[in-house]
Amino acid sequence: MPIVFALDGDTLYSAVDRKPKRSPRLRRIENARARPDVTILVDHYEEDWSRLWWIRLRGRARVLDAGEERDRALTLLAEKYPQYRIDAPDGPVLAVDIVDVRAWSSS
Repeated sequence: MPIVFALDGDTLYSAVDRKPKRSPRLRRIENARARPDVTILVDHYEEDWSRLWWIRLRGRARVLDAGEERDRALTLLAEKYPQYRIDAPDGPVLAVDIVDVRAWSSS
C-alpha cells in the first residue's frame, strides 16, 4: 500500500487523509491495531537501473487517534506535503517506532 510519511527521529508517521475511501475503517490501521509489528519499504526507481535503491524499516506500529503526538505528526506531514496545509488529515495517524533498518543500492 503506497503511503506518504514524515520521519521524526526513529519514528515514522503517516496519516489517513480526506481523500475518498471505500470504508472509514482502513485495513492498514486495523492491521496495525491487531498486529503492531510492521515493515515499511521505501524504494526509488529510475529507468537507469544503476540508480535503484530501497530502504526497509521494521518497527512497532501505534495508532494515534488524538493527542499531542498526533498533532506533532500532522505538523510534520504538513511541512513536507503542501496539500496537507490546505486540507489537514482528520483521521488517525499511524506511528511506527523503527527498530531495524536495512538498505540496498545498486551503486
